[in-house]
Amino acid sequence: MNFPGLDFSIHKDGFRFIGAAAAATLLFSMLITSLAWFFAVVTLFCTFFFRNPKRSVPSDDNLIVSPADGTVCAINFEVPSDDLGLGEDKRYRISIFLSIFNVHVNRLPVSGRIRNIIYSPGSFLNAALEKASIFNEKNTLIVEVNGDPSNLMALSQIAGMIGRRIVCDVHDGQDIAKGRIFGIIRFGSRVDIWLPVGIVPRVCIGQTMVGGETILSDFSSGAESPLESVII
Repeated sequence: MNFPGLDFSIHKDGFRFIGAAAAATLLFSMLITSLAWFFAVVTLFCTFFFRNPKRSVPSDDNLIVSPADGTVCAINFEVPSDDLGLGEDKRYRISIFLSIFNVHVNRLPVSGRIRNIIYSPGSFLNAALEKASIFNEKNTLIVEVNGDPSNLMALSQIAGMIGRRIVCDVHDGQDIAKGRIFGIIRFGSRVDIWLPVGIVPRVCIGQTMVGGETILSDFSSGAESPLESVII
């Protein structure tokens, strides 16, 4: 829902949380004032957490944008796991950690088509840890970049220690547009993106990402000497 005069809307997944907290605030305002103040703070936090700011998405089809707000916590050069079906060539994986203070709306990094979606049940480790990419619950989109079946990339929504609910609003075979919102993770999480083979990152460890705006890489970058795999 959009609000006139504001530069953000609220993601649809947040209204039940905001509504429940607001109702509790109203109820306890007539019973226990201290609890009313507590739920008022919860209402404000939920509104803040589910905010969906307006973003200016680059129109150049060569550019790959960040799928999430947050901080780059790892850049690895490795062979993807077999279950992703991305082949045996090494490619870059960029990991973005989202704290509870980041915008949690997820945006598509490229235009193309969803080949398939792979849901993997798992643990709820701290999403900042490297092993969270392997062991945590995740939902992975396999994307045909610009509709090219031979040019694949993957995008994983990964649940965290607090974020235990992954919402994905796209489906197999769907045509997608760069920058479009495709889901959200509640309430702290991680997003991994596997770049196409031969494409190198244009970001670094510790860099702050703005979903739908920050440029991760571009298709004109070409193959370069691989960076060392690094994590924090």
